[in-house]
Amino acid sequence: MTVLPDDGLSLASEFPDATREQWQSLVAGVLRKSGRDLPGPAAEEALSTTLQDGLTTRPLYTADDAPGGIGYPGFAPFTRGGRPEGAVVSGWDVRQRHSLPDPVRANEAVLSDLENGVTSLWLSVGSAGIPVSDLATVLDGVFLDLAPIALDAGAEFGPAARALLKLYEERGVARHAARGTLGADPVGELARTGREVAGLTEEAAELAALCDREYPGLRAITVDALPYHEGGASDAQELGCALATGVGWLRDLTAAGLTVEAACEQIAFRYAATADQFLTIAKLRAARRLWARVTEVCGAGPGIGAGHQHAVTSPVMMTRRDPWVNMLRTTVAALAAGVGGADAVTVLPFDHALGLPDAFASRIARNTSTILLEESHLGRVIDPAGGSWYVERLTDDLAHAAWAWFQEIERAGGQRAALHDGLIAERLAATWQERSGGLARRREPITGVSEFPQLSQPPVERDPAPAPPGGGLPVVRRDEAYETLRARSDAHLAATGARPRVFLAALGPAAAHTARATFAASLFQAGGIEPVHDPVTVDAATAADAFTRSGAALACICSSDALYAEGAAPVAAALKAAGALQVFLAGRPGEQRETYVRAGVDEFVVAGGDAIAVLTSVLDRMGVA
Repeated sequence: MTVLPDDGLSLASEFPDATREQWQSLVAGVLRKSGRDLPGPAAEEALSTTLQDGLTTRPLYTADDAPGGIGYPGFAPFTRGGRPEGAVVSGWDVRQRHSLPDPVRANEAVLSDLENGVTSLWLSVGSAGIPVSDLATVLDGVFLDLAPIALDAGAEFGPAARALLKLYEERGVARHAARGTLGADPVGELARTGREVAGLTEEAAELAALCDREYPGLRAITVDALPYHEGGASDAQELGCALATGVGWLRDLTAAGLTVEAACEQIAFRYAATADQFLTIAKLRAARRLWARVTEVCGAGPGIGAGHQHAVTSPVMMTRRDPWVNMLRTTVAALAAGVGGADAVTVLPFDHALGLPDAFASRIARNTSTILLEESHLGRVIDPAGGSWYVERLTDDLAHAAWAWFQEIERAGGQRAALHDGLIAERLAATWQERSGGLARRREPITGVSEFPQLSQPPVERDPAPAPPGGGLPVVRRDEAYETLRARSDAHLAATGARPRVFLAALGPAAAHTARATFAASLFQAGGIEPVHDPVTVDAATAADAFTRSGAALACICSSDALYAEGAAPVAAALKAAGALQVFLAGRPGEQRETYVRAGVDEFVVAGGDAIAVLTSVLDRMGVA
């Protein structure tokens, strides 16, 4: 056994505290080696990242960055959770969505979910899913006193709610045992369709009064923020719209005779959870804090303001190409929803964007929550993000940004007025246009679509899902622009038997050209253009023959800057002489630009360039419709 010397030093003694200035000095030293001579604070700023809503994430957070007054789990302002025990006792409510129009198949899917870990059901009822008249068939065999039901029926929420309440009576379910949400959401219907149906608000208020009197476990109203998320909203805009809608309901319900406390108890919130885990965590925490502030100002008691949260993995992030990657996205989103303190979490199946899910996709979706809860034990820590200086600061910044947007909506007359006069649509469109620029430049990469696409992968096909209502806010997807390009490539393949091709003219050894050849291949594949990299390397003497044999219509030169200076110009000339419609060069040309252009290079493709513009022009030039 080794005996440590008794030199008076404890192994547990603390290291001397480093100052922020010392850290900034070290960062500046590293940046100086890359040619960026920045003083300390500017060096830190150079490593910061700008987010939507004017938010910034910094590379270093300390205790000085953490806001005060975050409270405790289960207590106002509920930033740290709506319940003191968090998800420790029973985990979060695993709520799966069902929209199969065939009631028999829907019933089979419902029972399979409940038998395998799902704890509540989210039913899309009406024209966009299960017919109201078939609700009893779909719920046949379901223990309605054990499984909460969340209805989503659009403008048909009244008939759907009455059908469910009748079912409770027929099956002998005690009124105090009925649990779930009836899904009255006229404002969400206005956002989705652009139409406001007369009488829906009054009908929703009547349902809320009924639930308040006779069904203590039911909530009548759903404030669904998904229409705004799917319309291109940022996180702060999604929160602000939900908050303004909730305030509108407090006015309507109290005007109908409910107390402020009773009105609050009748409202449930639905938010999107994305694969940006920290923003999702911050969004759910900020949402509770914001609603707690609203209820406090409205005079509700201190234990009322948490708000019931239903988090749904984002439909906007789901891709149609390489849909299996969606399993990774939804796993991260579900984790973030759980850590953020959502009461119920819905994981959309990985094939959600393609139509109705198959049994395998549904099983993976429900098992995602099961693994996070039962194997990863995610629910066993109360507010696991609490105390993180980064998360606390991000939560605070997001809450302030959302509150500012909420106030703007209120000044415009409230959520309904802002929808009618176009304020919401205008602001969301501007946000999405800005985000689309990042997607086009691949600064927000989409794995399997804009990065590492698989052209040889056969498309995944599913039965079509019922068409959602339209006419209101648009429905956006991250993969939309790339999907348009891929569809053009698919049509060309079907018509000619081959995809459009690009020849990768790689110069020198693999060590010199691999990085840029990989970049170029991924770029062109994102537009459905098949790269041909055979032979592995060419020069001015062999490039023309290799290009002709490739069957490609255009070429891209790939190598290091040093080899470009030696051989790019003659290779470009040879490719043009061989009939290349367009010759690209991967990388920035620097001082050699004019030389390369005179030799035949038409365009330079670089990281951060507009991939959508480049790929669209290429397909246009090749005559790919």
